[in-house]
Amino acid sequence: MANSASGESIIGRFVKIVSAFDDSHPSMSVAELGRRTGLPVTTAYRLVNDLLLERLLDREPDGNVHIGTRMWELVSRGSKMVGLREAALPFMEDVQAVVQHSTTLGILDSDEVLYIERIGSHSTIVDITKIAGRLPLHATSSGLVLLANATPEYQESALARPLAKFTETTLTDPPQLRRHLAEIRQRGYAVMPGVIVKESSGIAVPVYGPDNTVVAALSVVVPRNEENVPARVPVLMASARGISRALGWRGELKGALRQSR
Repeated sequence: MANSASGESIIGRFVKIVSAFDDSHPSMSVAELGRRTGLPVTTAYRLVNDLLLERLLDREPDGNVHIGTRMWELVSRGSKMVGLREAALPFMEDVQAVVQHSTTLGILDSDEVLYIERIGSHSTIVDITKIAGRLPLHATSSGLVLLANATPEYQESALARPLAKFTETTLTDPPQLRRHLAEIRQRGYAVMPGVIVKESSGIAVPVYGPDNTVVAALSVVVPRNEENVPARVPVLMASARGISRALGWRGELKGALRQSR
């Protein structure tokens, strides 16, 4: 790919433009897009025009631009996440109907939890999960489930990085985290009270793929001190087993689900 005068490839500049859009900036002017990306305004205008021609961006009546529906179409065609989401949604709806709080599906991506599906609720608890949103591995129940089931090498790499402390319950000490990860692997679920938001707790269980590796974490966000683990973990585990089997897994879940038989 042709590089700019700065040595940055056109693909790199394209990613900068697309990455500039988020919940706080769903649409913006080309000038603002240039400021957010650090690209020269003339470069931003040229690239935006190319993306508009390909319908990867769309222009609004006021002149602002936003991610185009064709971008979603192209990304969805070949993404393995589509199959995972389709397999998970019926079971997530069951969990949400029983628990009556937000239910999420997260995967491990670029050293963070990437939430690929979420079913919300009308509850007033603080819930910062969102579709296509990212949160730290060490400060979420989903992240800890994914980390606990990652390779030892990956775990050591993750624990060697600086770990932000969000609340008084956030675990940031590597030896303590190692022990906690071992406990999660043993019992088959994670319960994290107020580790990133004081008012809410996360409960998460692993989802398995055909090769018996953990491909996602299924979780609920509930009010702190209302975790009700004995009731909610079996619901999550039953749904995680259903999702896993829909994906082609034929193993046995660890922990609470098996013990409850």
